[in-house]
Amino acid sequence: MAETEKTARASRTGGSELVLCALGGLGEIGMNCYLYGSGPKNAREWMMVDIGITFPEGEFEPGVDVILPDLRFIEDEHVNLKGIVLTHAHEDHFGALIELWPRLKVPVYATPFTAALIRAKLAEQGNKVRIPIREIPVQGKFEVGPFNLEFISMAHSIPEPQALVIRTADGTVLHTGDWKIDATPYGTGTDTDAARISALGIEGVSALICDSTNALREGRSPSESDVAASLIEVIGKCSGAVGVTIFSSNVARIQAIWEAARAQGRVLVVAGRAMHRMISVAMETGHLPPDFKYVDQNQFSQLSPSKALVLCTGSQGESRAAVARIAAGEHPQIKFGQGDTLIFSSRTIPGNERPVGRIQNRLVERGVKLITDTDALVHVTGHPRRDELKEMYAWVKPQLAIPMHGEARHLAAHAELARKAGVPKVMIVRNGDIVRLAPGEGKVIDEAPVGRMYRDGDLLVDSSSGPVRDRRKLSEVGICVVSLVLDEKGGIAAEPDAILDGIPETDAEGTEMYDIVTDAIDNTLKSMPPKRRADQERVEEAVRRSVRGAIENAWGKRPIVKVMTAIVDA
Repeated sequence: MAETEKTARASRTGGSELVLCALGGLGEIGMNCYLYGSGPKNAREWMMVDIGITFPEGEFEPGVDVILPDLRFIEDEHVNLKGIVLTHAHEDHFGALIELWPRLKVPVYATPFTAALIRAKLAEQGNKVRIPIREIPVQGKFEVGPFNLEFISMAHSIPEPQALVIRTADGTVLHTGDWKIDATPYGTGTDTDAARISALGIEGVSALICDSTNALREGRSPSESDVAASLIEVIGKCSGAVGVTIFSSNVARIQAIWEAARAQGRVLVVAGRAMHRMISVAMETGHLPPDFKYVDQNQFSQLSPSKALVLCTGSQGESRAAVARIAAGEHPQIKFGQGDTLIFSSRTIPGNERPVGRIQNRLVERGVKLITDTDALVHVTGHPRRDELKEMYAWVKPQLAIPMHGEARHLAAHAELARKAGVPKVMIVRNGDIVRLAPGEGKVIDEAPVGRMYRDGDLLVDSSSGPVRDRRKLSEVGICVVSLVLDEKGGIAAEPDAILDGIPETDAEGTEMYDIVTDAIDNTLKSMPPKRRADQERVEEAVRRSVRGAIENAWGKRPIVKVMTAIVDA
């Protein structure tokens, strides 16, 4: 392919390089956010590929809603950021866009489905942010700054997933995004475009940046069409009401469940705002049939249980989603019980096992039969297993391979596979590493600051900030708040008091913990002469240490202790 004027101009710039820096997505599954830079070190122009979220690890990150990448590196030179390219519309690839875009304020490039989903989410939030979205057709070619780009269609579990070919004067990169091989895709899904990727391999690829999610799994991924056929069979064996919970973004699965409902004489009932949004966007962009029909959850009670098939949100144990409310018996319209069936047509994301297990246990307690992917073929992955990865390397024949989208064990397994496939250079890199991809041999040449941002209520806070850390400690050891009233000369003006939260009421011998605390306070105050008690900072620290030590002796744990002092006139 002929060089564009921009890439030709870049090639004449001394010291030009093509570099990669991940702000998220390496050493973890989720929060995908990759920067590609072109040009000499002090004059690079950047492009961001994906800007996703990940989810908190329950007890380790209490009170955190979602986790976003820390963009401080690119914020510091955002004038050189030319755009954000989205490979597809999964939350771990585009979920941070609306929240973080105001920090970057650059054009966003996306396929029609992804663009429509962004607009739908913006509308739900009152269009408070106006993001310039530039729609690129599937398989489209376009330019962002010095980058000459091409989308290649891939198979995955959402409409319009695209790999990204990145061409510069210094080299060509294939960034796969999420993908698999599916010779018999369902609905409007497509198989991975092997012919186009093979042709790219013949042209020459400097580096392949490739999905590692299933690098530990042998063989090949089953087809989405196999799941569609299996769902018809599984649902046909159910007598009462049937519920199916899925990732709402899996539009092909939504269509398969609708087809299963029609085949078994059931009415599709849709429960959950995210599911309604996804169906609306899929129909708007032509990814569901024109005759796709369903009823709202309000009509569930009007149906005979044997005629109802409920498609609901909450496959990952989300506490406010439809499945959780059904399991708790708190859903205002949908009630499941003895003789009904709930199908989990999804995998459990690592870290969500406990909330999912809690919901499943509640369903079983209500007499609901559970069916998961260990019982029947009700789910397939959207990521490549080892045989599919081997095919990718045979097509592309890259000079450099960098595994992405995986934890350390996935990246290591992928790297080993790439070496055995004959790739001359294979690198395992970390978030923050600035890697030269071309020209020359791949090498880590610099490091960028990286981290995580917590969405904590309505605020975005740095993950190293105090509140979340304090909450985690509170959940482990509790808190004791001591109240002192002293006069300005250090006299004790009122009896000390204490509030204990998250601390046992008694010690092993039955002594009230409150009494243990107040005795420690009294002894400390009495041991200090009034002159020393007049030093507020000194008395508070002495009481804090004394109370913490007394509780530790009685309980074996050191709680958080806060001391508040009121000073009154003598």
